[in-house]
Amino acid sequence: MITIVPVETKKERAKFIDFPHDLYANDPNYVPELFLGQDDLLNPAKHPYYKHSSARLFLAYRDGKIVGRIAAFWNVNHNAFNKVNEGQFGFFDCINDQEVADQLFAAAEAWVKDKGGDNIVGPINLTTNDTTGLLVQGFDRPPMAMMPYNFPYYEDLILQAGFAKKVDLRAYLVTKATASQRSVLLLDKLEERLKRSGIILRQINLKDFKNEAARIKEVYNKAWDKNLGFVPMTDDEFMYVAKDLKMIVDPKYCIVAQKGDEIIGFALGIPNINEILINIERGRLLPTGIFKLLFGKKHVKSVRVLMLGVLDSYRKLGIEACLYGRIIKNALPSGIVEAECSWMLDHNYMMNHAIEQINADLYKKYRLFEKAV
Repeated sequence: MITIVPVETKKERAKFIDFPHDLYANDPNYVPELFLGQDDLLNPAKHPYYKHSSARLFLAYRDGKIVGRIAAFWNVNHNAFNKVNEGQFGFFDCINDQEVADQLFAAAEAWVKDKGGDNIVGPINLTTNDTTGLLVQGFDRPPMAMMPYNFPYYEDLILQAGFAKKVDLRAYLVTKATASQRSVLLLDKLEERLKRSGIILRQINLKDFKNEAARIKEVYNKAWDKNLGFVPMTDDEFMYVAKDLKMIVDPKYCIVAQKGDEIIGFALGIPNINEILINIERGRLLPTGIFKLLFGKKHVKSVRVLMLGVLDSYRKLGIEACLYGRIIKNALPSGIVEAECSWMLDHNYMMNHAIEQINADLYKKYRLFEKAV
């Protein structure tokens, strides 16, 4: 018999966070999330998301053993901005059993419907600014930092539960071997052309981090406003994310495009700390995980470009390709051998073309699903 139990206590939330560690125990590509980060994300007393929106966590039990989990979200800001009436599901992990999956989805759908929703979309782990999508292509290697990973059978469980594909998200890979000399030469020429228009590229100034973050937030909220599922970040949400990222940001991989005093675009790359986290048991920093994290950063061999945006009036000037190219050009002398650019909507032809210009290969795909409730 399967029992669906809402998560009510701190102890139950810890079980919710820890379940994937057991489920993926024998999968060499699984990367455990840091427990402290996940706990903050799911704690209404810690994360600024809960100042305007809500969530409900569920665990599935069979014979006293956890066999699945799911979270349902009701994002008030998302619905108001996008003029929709939908909830989201995320943190879906499950044994390969359709009955368990069906009951988990039924619990999430009922909660969303009770909130007044008529549709549910996912997987989205809180918001589209967090890990988003279900891996459907590229299971042969671990995910990059802040990207999801799952068993291939999840797609069948979701489809059999009545969901349909909404959109695909792309991840591109650039390697030291495939980053062509042509793309570097193209970058130099494009940057010279931009300079003649008064546009320069520079690294973020970490000494003035608070002001830089505030200015970047304005670009972010304007440049992403037409993206599927986008919702402008509140000041609290943006600074929450920025504060976390500051701990791992390297200025070489955070590039700003500026005209005069105005920031008109930016790209953020981060070291792929999943190379370290994959060896931190159950995502616990104590007693030894903290040392692996601190001392492992200098040995990381890959980066992920996770944010890139240019104000609408400055698009089609080649700024996007320059931002990608500058990060990759900066990374190569640092011992970095590959970079992932993710994620891009399948139909974002301009951004996909900019990435392909630097000789990137489409190597992973993620999918969002939806269902009327």
